[in-house]
Amino acid sequence: MKSVAGTSERAAADSEVIGRLDGAWHLVTIEQPDANGAMKAAHVDGLLVFTRDGHMAVQVRNLDPGHVDSAYSSGGYEASFGKITLDSANSILIYRIEGALVRELVGQDFPRAYSFVDDQLILTSTRDNEKWRVLWRRG
Repeated sequence: MKSVAGTSERAAADSEVIGRLDGAWHLVTIEQPDANGAMKAAHVDGLLVFTRDGHMAVQVRNLDPGHVDSAYSSGGYEASFGKITLDSANSILIYRIEGALVRELVGQDFPRAYSFVDDQLILTSTRDNEKWRVLWRRG
């Protein structure tokens, strides 16, 4: 019985998080470490969309003329879509990329810690080698 209650509570928590994620989010900022490790805001624009059935799509455009592409972007642009699964007990979503501008990303899982502050969604990587933070505002 205990596991059924736990499963039911987890499903309710996941459903609540999906409800909060659902819809369009506009990019506020991406903060990344500079060469000295200090967090620096990138000059970017973007849109993130979640659907109630667990899908996600993201597009980010870097507006800095001297931007250097990353593992996620090409030509200063990042675009991908896929499915998410939740671990609401740990405030983590796992983004499985089904399609992307950078083809090497397809089929990979990207775990992201999430939190909500007022009308903002904050995403960070759970990977030790990625030290960035993205702030999105409900659109």
